[in-house]
Amino acid sequence: MTAEIVIVGGGAGGLELATKLGRRMGRRGEARITLVDRSPTHIWKPLLHEVASGAMDSSVDQISYRGVARHRGFHFVLGEFAGLDRDAQTITLNAILDEKGQTILPERQIPYDYLVLAIGSITNDFGIPGVRRHCQFLDSPEQAQHFHQNFLNTLMRVNSQRRTDPDACARIPIVGGGATGVELAAELVHASETVHEYGFSQADRSMLHITLLEAGPRLLPALPERISRDTLRELRELGVDVRLEARITEARDDALVDQDGREIPGDIMVWAAGVQGPTLMEHLDGLSLQPNRMLKVAATLQSVDDPNIFALGDCAACPQEQGFVPPRAQSAHQMADHLAGNLRRAMQGRELKAFQYQDYGSLVNLSQYSAVGTLMGGTSKGSLRVEGRLARLVYISLYRMHQIAVFGWFRGLLMALTDRLHRAFKPKMKLH
Repeated sequence: MTAEIVIVGGGAGGLELATKLGRRMGRRGEARITLVDRSPTHIWKPLLHEVASGAMDSSVDQISYRGVARHRGFHFVLGEFAGLDRDAQTITLNAILDEKGQTILPERQIPYDYLVLAIGSITNDFGIPGVRRHCQFLDSPEQAQHFHQNFLNTLMRVNSQRRTDPDACARIPIVGGGATGVELAAELVHASETVHEYGFSQADRSMLHITLLEAGPRLLPALPERISRDTLRELRELGVDVRLEARITEARDDALVDQDGREIPGDIMVWAAGVQGPTLMEHLDGLSLQPNRMLKVAATLQSVDDPNIFALGDCAACPQEQGFVPPRAQSAHQMADHLAGNLRRAMQGRELKAFQYQDYGSLVNLSQYSAVGTLMGGTSKGSLRVEGRLARLVYISLYRMHQIAVFGWFRGLLMALTDRLHRAFKPKMKLH
């Protein structure tokens, strides 16, 4: 009987795993591969800050799961994960309703022989009062699009105010000095300059007052200290007010409050500090979780409680020699490649191999201004520092490699060419 492999979550790791398994086993009838996601389309999560700023148009750059499934030998099911029954080996999907509350698809159960959780992560608010209510997050394309609309409305309002008040500006505090916060700050600065070309006659950098708040002693704590220093210098040259060792204790309607009781006013307040598993991780029929709701897995990427359940990407707490595999896109990519082999071994009754994360470095893109980072991190030869055009080229190539992993070399390269042509004709910023 054909094995049922169900993958929940179509992020970077989940989609790449589905395409690998579909190509290797789905097309040959060795297994039925099913990818489940609550959205019909995919956007590479590391680019959500570009969706938020308007540098990327999600309606153009998103990928249809059904379209990929047709070409890559797997099945796609639209639905939101609601629960797991390990004894029956089924997952439950919530009913899908239309805008009037009428049922499009009822609640459903999907059987599995092997289940892969690739649910990703969400931003951790650490239980700080008011954060969930008053701050905006960038965990999904919908949240990024919501931020973009608010940001565009704010730019229009300030542009109008500056006709009579030249000092008018929009205040945008961003909490979190990791890659998301740093890259978003630079993208917003670039957006404030770009809109001048599209009728915002009063627009320039001074129309935004961006404050980047980091609780620790430096930005980008996962990167070498010299990269943190360079990034800090670049951001301050762009006019970003960077505050280190600034721990937020409360979020109010129009301001954040730090540990010293000082208020940081904000028209739009962004929270991009820390990660945790989504709340649906609490509905896994007793599977062991870390305190941050990440699923405890062995080095084989199997749940420590159930050998037929695997996890990859941000939602997997996979132990390594020093701590856990970091929540990065390159981690999900490596896990997807490894798990494709382990699932085949499991079906054949062979011993599974342990996953070993390889750190190939990290890059931070400061919009059109610069890029910094390291390559070959964690190798015996040490790391190579890169910046400027070379770093930007490598940063962009990471997205291209994701497209190639999903579509194959020929289609992936065609998509890269199409993207270049599209960017040559479309506005530099999404204006609606």
